[in-house]
Amino acid sequence: MEDRKVYINPHNNLLSLEEHMYKLVDVQTPNVFRNLFPYDEVPKIAFNDRIVPHNFPDKIWITDTTFRDGQQSRAPYTTEQIVTIFDYLHRLGGPNGIIRQSEFFLYSKKDRDAVYKCMERGYRFPEVTSWIRASKKDFQLVKDIGLKETGILVSCSDYHIFYKMKMTRRQAMEHYLGVVRECLETGVAPRCHLEDITRSDIYGFVIPFCFELMKLGQEYGIPVKLRACDTMGYGVNFAGAVIPRSVQGIIYGLMTHAGAPSEQIEWHGHNDFYKAVTNSTTAWLYGASGVNCSLFGIGERTGNTPLEAMVFEYAQLKGGLDGMDTTVITELAEYYTKEIGYEIPSRTPFVGRNFNVTRAGIHADGLLKNEEIYNIFDTEKFLNRPVLVAVSNTSGLAGIAHWINTYYRLKGDSAIDKSHPLVAKIKEWVDRQYDEGRITVITDSELLEQIALHHEECGFTVPDMEGDCKR
Repeated sequence: MEDRKVYINPHNNLLSLEEHMYKLVDVQTPNVFRNLFPYDEVPKIAFNDRIVPHNFPDKIWITDTTFRDGQQSRAPYTTEQIVTIFDYLHRLGGPNGIIRQSEFFLYSKKDRDAVYKCMERGYRFPEVTSWIRASKKDFQLVKDIGLKETGILVSCSDYHIFYKMKMTRRQAMEHYLGVVRECLETGVAPRCHLEDITRSDIYGFVIPFCFELMKLGQEYGIPVKLRACDTMGYGVNFAGAVIPRSVQGIIYGLMTHAGAPSEQIEWHGHNDFYKAVTNSTTAWLYGASGVNCSLFGIGERTGNTPLEAMVFEYAQLKGGLDGMDTTVITELAEYYTKEIGYEIPSRTPFVGRNFNVTRAGIHADGLLKNEEIYNIFDTEKFLNRPVLVAVSNTSGLAGIAHWINTYYRLKGDSAIDKSHPLVAKIKEWVDRQYDEGRITVITDSELLEQIALHHEECGFTVPDMEGDCKR
């Protein structure tokens, strides 16, 4: 008790007592938490009602793994594509660098060429970092390129330690600490990727290991970062859930018992159980400054936490965007679709073709009266994506009027309403289509064709899309 430091907790200004008391538990057989993860059943979410406090850091940020984890599940990007996407990330993150880092592979010449070209941009943010194998040769490569930080894989569950690495916990810990020491001796800051943390013995291995990592960082005067990797997506955000599945419990343990400050902790989530975004937000709320993401969630298996999602999570938590340019998200989606050939599912939030498109006639009527009724926020302002109505058999007169106003960007006195003769004429044609057995929505080109046929008789002047719009 006498050796434990009394200090003022900066988050609540109360005197606190250091709780670095957990020692390595070097078990003879692996603890794979079979009670929580019975392989022939659905995993269990158990509770013990141990509640930890919110611990929201002063500053939070996003880190990017589009060029690392994001490339593990798709065809590799070309060097030119990587540089272009990196430029977009720089613009999206804004002058305050909310997108703080982007990590790269260094294995191939193409990867290294991309690193050099991105570094030549001279951006402060995102900082270029790497992910390497735990070898002296790779460390030297990082140093030769001039990177200040690199990720190192330090798998921490008994699934990996015993079954993949064929080691004991003590052997794994000693191996990892030796590798990290070698990295520190090169002057490069290590970012330790705690793989499969949500199936790990948090207090029997992770906490004592991370405590030793913090001591190494102090010894060398170089902060050691901890990336909590929810590799299989098992993390849950429910208050009172048991570790190792509790996101709150993991972050609390890393801070309180391993002594890691918020700015040295980040969360890396996967979406196997649809919880990547929620778990990342929870990690922020309970003390992690960083969340690691990939564009559009592209990553291993079900993917990573979508970067664009966390941009809007950030804004909701902080009350503003802090300089981020969210219209870049739409530009990125268009670049992926048109230049890379990646098909974004049409209902994907913020970036899908139909994310703010409504088909129901009653909804279209509401949108025509006030778009706030059925739109999440001003999508035209933040994403350069005005709210849309798809015309179908349920759209009604209001849906057709809204489509015309949106397509031609008619506002105020220039806008038409559902009583306009052109709307009625198009509605007659739409009804005939579905009376004859059509089941698909009406396309934009078909609507434009009908407008071209009937606009003169209905007294509608087709706008040139550049000048004023008149009825």
